[in-house]
Amino acid sequence: MFKRFAGWMLASPATLVVALFLVLPVSLTIATTFGDQSGLFAPYLDFLDSGFRRTVLWRTLEVSLATTAISLVLGFLTAYVVSKAPGRLKSILIIAAVFPLLTGVVVRSFAWLIILGRNGILNNFLIGIGVTDEPFSMLYTEGSVIIAMVYLFTPLMILTVIGVLENIPEDLLQASASLGATPAATFRQVVFPLAVPGLIVGSVLVFTGSFTSYATPQLLGGERQMMMGTLMYQAAMVNFDWVSASTIAAIMVVITVSVVLAMTRIARRLNPMTT
Repeated sequence: MFKRFAGWMLASPATLVVALFLVLPVSLTIATTFGDQSGLFAPYLDFLDSGFRRTVLWRTLEVSLATTAISLVLGFLTAYVVSKAPGRLKSILIIAAVFPLLTGVVVRSFAWLIILGRNGILNNFLIGIGVTDEPFSMLYTEGSVIIAMVYLFTPLMILTVIGVLENIPEDLLQASASLGATPAATFRQVVFPLAVPGLIVGSVLVFTGSFTSYATPQLLGGERQMMMGTLMYQAAMVNFDWVSASTIAAIMVVITVSVVLAMTRIARRLNPMTT
């Protein structure tokens, strides 16, 4: 009897904490959006009726998807190189990959302010080597936000994929080689398919982090490149419009959960271990 419910008993404290401090507040926040006297979905229709808010939503999706795609490519290539490195070099490379995570998001975002500013490091370098006479305007653009996001979240992708690549049995790679497969064919037909679950998990982490980010878009995008996190902050803390803020939060939750469920489904279909 005890063995039968041991798993539930061990998981119950953590489940209770998540339910009280995450599920309940989010549920109450979403519930406030359905109490409008104008109609059940009036706050959502009001949000979608605004061209400015639709633009912010589309920009947030665009930046998040671009960040996820770039981080996926860079993270997978880096993780593959790290996983093949010998012992001590591998440790050094992993520390180098994790090091950016040891500093705060605001600090790392300010670093990109210094790099991309009109009088920043990159503009001074380009002027110094004669590429341009006038500094480029790189800040407060969608590109600057994506660059900073990639820098912030690619380490998460690297760490996730390294764990998956290191768990691929060496015997499997040797068997592929003994059957006459070239290293490229082994990579394409063995390594990459087995790494798909890690890539999906990493993509979920990067997408959700990018989609809900506030400090980086605010610092590097400003008002011109506003994203959903900044829009929600303005609605709640500047306009004190809690219904609008709750509506934005609900839309973000629905999109994030939808993406997570879709990627989980894709991972199950692509993972050869589940077929």
